[in-house]
Amino acid sequence: MALAIFDLDNTLLRGDSDYAWGQFLIEQHIVDGEAYERENQRYYDQYRAGTLDIFEFLAFTLRPLANHDRASLDRWHQQFMQQKILPMITPATRELVDMHRTAGDTLVVITATNSFITRRIAAELGIPHLIATEPEIVDGRFTGRVSGTPCFREGKVQRLREWLAVHGGDLKGSWFYSDSHNDLPLLRLVEHPVAVNPDPTLLQQAQAQHWPVITLQ
Repeated sequence: MALAIFDLDNTLLRGDSDYAWGQFLIEQHIVDGEAYERENQRYYDQYRAGTLDIFEFLAFTLRPLANHDRASLDRWHQQFMQQKILPMITPATRELVDMHRTAGDTLVVITATNSFITRRIAAELGIPHLIATEPEIVDGRFTGRVSGTPCFREGKVQRLREWLAVHGGDLKGSWFYSDSHNDLPLLRLVEHPVAVNPDPTLLQQAQAQHWPVITLQ
């Protein structure tokens, strides 16, 4: 079976789940609105520009997980799914995932966004495998630190190779869908790279390499 690998934010979702989680925390008055909004936007702009320091960003985005108990976080996440995530999932996204499922492909979401935010999103899409940045957990609580390699840029390639070593299989016939130039290391590795709603840098690369360019809006 071939792998069908999907980036999540701005690819399968019509928006960014990490950024939206920050906005949700602000709207629910869980974090300091003005300061958090400023930092959330700054890091999002850096991500889009390709200048993001992933460890600095993760120290920021994982802090609210460490500051609250798991029951509260899970309750808030249920609201977040309803208010922010479900409106980001288009019929075209579900059709693409269903096409690969019908073809018998192994479905995988691979994302820099942490697994607390993204695990239920992958489940909502019916995608059984998730490779995401993993927040560290000690005695049932998030610590605010990262466990292992962040799933970002070349880290996505490393994490995918580790996943393949555990689950078996290879990249023969593999697909990868992404919107971002940050995913070029992995796009160049698979047999069928597809640019989805690509940023300008990725669009330029896709056109030069004659990769398919699609939209899921």
